[in-house]
Amino acid sequence: MDYQLDWRFQTFDELTTSELYGILRLRSEVFVLEQRCCYLDADNKDQRSHHLSGYRNGELMAFARIVPPGLSYEYPAIGRIVVSPKGRGAGYGIELLHVSIQKLEELYGKVPIRIGAQLYLKRFYESFGFRQSGDVYLEDEIEHIEMTRPNQ
Repeated sequence: MDYQLDWRFQTFDELTTSELYGILRLRSEVFVLEQRCCYLDADNKDQRSHHLSGYRNGELMAFARIVPPGLSYEYPAIGRIVVSPKGRGAGYGIELLHVSIQKLEELYGKVPIRIGAQLYLKRFYESFGFRQSGDVYLEDEIEHIEMTRPNQ
């Protein structure tokens, strides 16, 4: 697959302060401001996770973190999945999920993958093999579901 974005896959300690700032800014721009969720994004999971960042012309367009098994769920997880408003409609979300799954499998092998997904994105995640694995729940007044992708 040819990628539109320049992908960086790093541990927390490998991130520069500028890269970390850009990641936290994008997550706040979308999750706190756009989605109007008042929550603490810095949840102490970033330090033990891997970070996947997609850049276009040096600007952060997409991000996800790969969370190790046992930290959020029994299985490894993909979390904080976000595409910049400037990059929407360009296929970056699809690219982000493909690369996230690839990188997770490089780290942990072909194992089940868990996500906590916003309900309106259920069909999107199903297109990558994820299946609903829990009841609908509210997180910051937004409907979510747990989804699991069996080892493929």
